[in-house]
Amino acid sequence: MPIELPESLAFNLNFLHPLLMWVLLGVSGYAMVLGIKAKKTRTGTPEQRKELIKGQFGKRHFQFGSLVLAIMVLGTFGGMAVTYLNNGKLFVGPHLLVGIAMTSLLAMAAALSPLMQAGNVIARKIHVGLNMGVMTLFLWQAVTGMQIVQKLLTPAA
Repeated sequence: MPIELPESLAFNLNFLHPLLMWVLLGVSGYAMVLGIKAKKTRTGTPEQRKELIKGQFGKRHFQFGSLVLAIMVLGTFGGMAVTYLNNGKLFVGPHLLVGIAMTSLLAMAAALSPLMQAGNVIARKIHVGLNMGVMTLFLWQAVTGMQIVQKLLTPAA
């Protein structure tokens, strides 16, 4: 049985998750750009590296990656909480399952940080692969999420 919230609050809470996820998509894209620049800092020519080191891209990538993980976990569980509060159940379907999978993949990618900091190239490649998978799924989630928002905004017949 759904918890009784004031009607306007219950309705408006539905949009907190989508707004947070669009912000997260942008922050994730920026973290990816920082990661690419961090790689160029490690692998570029001496002249390129000298210039790129000033940007502290590796440090900033780590900081933004940590922020991405925190927002992803809060957004995933927050979306599920709002759905449960408003409906008394979760709607188990592709959007929910892919969101949970993305959060799990992101946690695994973050867990590789100590190995990457120790110079483990395989961990770095797995980290990149996991995060590219997450970004691909994220784009799909944006489409399915907007379809859910459309359903919320369409009056029931």
